Amino acid sequence: MLSEFKDFIAKGNVMDMAVGIIIGAAFTAIVTSLVSDLINPIIGLVSGGVDFTNNYITLAGEVAAGTSLEAAREAGANVFAWGAFVMAVINFLIIAWVVFLLVRFVNRVKDAAMTKEEEAPEEPAGPSQEELLADILTELKKA
Repeated sequence: MLSEFKDFIAKGNVMDMAVGIIIGAAFTAIVTSLVSDLINPIIGLVSGGVDFTNNYITLAGEVAAGTSLEAAREAGANVFAWGAFVMAVINFLIIAWVVFLLVRFVNRVKDAAMTKEEEAPEEPAGPSQEELLADILTELKKA
């Protein structure tokens, strides 16, 4: 059983997956920062600072008007936090768009590199094995 586990870990697929997860975690931090620190402030500026996060409906409990969602939850109120959900959907769409643009950019760079490799002049092919053997046979007949 131990040797099977060792074989499983040693396979390239597991190592590739581990590298992918590590890179994915780092990439998530970059995309999250890009969206929250750069894109959301611009969208907030254009939209007049619209933020639905603190919009909710109190289902049970006493909450003063204008209380933030976090304060309402801390007070023990049962809330229907529709605004937080709307903002999560908006953030998801923004993150998905940013990831799409990044993947599109990477694919274009990769395609450009592949095109340059394809355009590289190929070395002329030498004579085939049959041609070399025929030349040798011709030379031997002359001798």
